[in-house]
Amino acid sequence: MRAGFPEFRLGSVLATSFTGTLSERFGDPVERIPTPQRLVDWLAVYDLAVESCTPAQLELAKELRESIHAAATAAAKQQPLPKPAVQVINDRSAQGRATAVLTPEGTRRWLLSSPDRVEDALGVIAADAISIIAGERDGRLALCASPTCQAAFFDTSRSRTRRWCDMNTCGNREKKARFYANQRNNARSGTGS
Repeated sequence: MRAGFPEFRLGSVLATSFTGTLSERFGDPVERIPTPQRLVDWLAVYDLAVESCTPAQLELAKELRESIHAAATAAAKQQPLPKPAVQVINDRSAQGRATAVLTPEGTRRWLLSSPDRVEDALGVIAADAISIIAGERDGRLALCASPTCQAAFFDTSRSRTRRWCDMNTCGNREKKARFYANQRNNARSGTGS
């Protein structure tokens, strides 16, 4: 990762990982794609490599990210999807011209129509969002239980009861906070060790 930028929080679901490029939305927000080059870096991690990105393409990406977050949040809460968010997701999906191809190893890979077509990569992300928000994949949309995060994530755990977008960050932070609060309470009441 490039020095000076926060690390990416990577997940197995493209669309919700993309929304995770802005974390701690209800605390001190952390922007993980603050520059066009940083978006190029993130897309490369997900095999959607582009050679460059303009500031205007970065703004399209951030608009898509926020639209996916809004629609996924509404879906997780079983509320009506916000029409402006749906429109942005549909527009980005329609503007992409990426093609799914089968690799010799038997996996799917996306071919972008041109190495500078960030819009193709955004189309792939939008299509992934459509599939999870529409309920086409095995899992459920949920919201992180951290009050400062509340990120939408796609829960594919067997029980579908996952509480944190990322156990190593939000889950760990919340468990530590509870532990220290319990220690303080026990110390005040004289029951601590």
